Amino acid sequence: MASPKKKLQGLVAATITPMTEHGEINFSVIGQYVDYLVKEQGVKNIFVNGTTGEGLSLSISERRRVAEEWVTKGRNKLDQVVIHVGALSLKESQELAQHAAEIGADGIAVIAPFFLKPWNKDVLINFLKEVAAAAPALPFYYYHIPALTGVKIRAEEVLDGIQEKIPTFQGLKFSDTDLLDFAQCVDQNRQRQFAFLFGVDEFCIQRFINFVVKLGFGVSQTKAIMTLVSGIPMGPPRLPLQKASREFTDNAEAKLRSLDFLSFNDLKDGNLEACS
Repeated sequence: MASPKKKLQGLVAATITPMTEHGEINFSVIGQYVDYLVKEQGVKNIFVNGTTGEGLSLSISERRRVAEEWVTKGRNKLDQVVIHVGALSLKESQELAQHAAEIGADGIAVIAPFFLKPWNKDVLINFLKEVAAAAPALPFYYYHIPALTGVKIRAEEVLDGIQEKIPTFQGLKFSDTDLLDFAQCVDQNRQRQFAFLFGVDEFCIQRFINFVVKLGFGVSQTKAIMTLVSGIPMGPPRLPLQKASREFTDNAEAKLRSLDFLSFNDLKDGNLEACS
């Protein structure tokens, strides 16, 4: 059974993929991003190429390069780098899993395929098993996000007996609002050392999130906010997503300042423009 250096726990940052105004990946700021997470936020575990990272909007070659950059820049700084390798194609997902192992990632995660969908637990686990087998030395995590995949199989059902079929299985990223399902996942697996990562950010820093949700909140707005709080130009999202509006950016900045969440005062016009 694969064993990570230590159990994945605590804060795990779902990383943004920085982009230029022309929609190309801005690899040049990822090293700065690593230092910001570690030194300013005390976060040493990351989840790369997931929803926040627009992983499914990137080509396979781009996903490989992004993963390589995070592993390289995070070496001796980050504790664990988990790469999301889910794809509609089993072969592509296996390729990404193999690549993650080759570059020295600490784990891989996979969402359910969401075009031709698995219709029951066994079909889903068979798909996950084939991906996990492509990187047999890496811890494997199931990324449960039914609002985007449309796969409504309960996470609690998926976890039942999963380690017998996927020996490298180490845990679950749960991005859903069904807290009963999440609670049952935890309660029914107390004897196993699984990692349970809760991925619904809206349930966290609520004073700010409640404010921005009313303005419209998603990946585009996350990139704008991250630019504000870090000073790192995260740029716009890739189509079909649209850039956050100037109105959103201005309102979010004012709210962040009122809550003392915004300490970076020297934002350049170029950085703001990249997310407005």
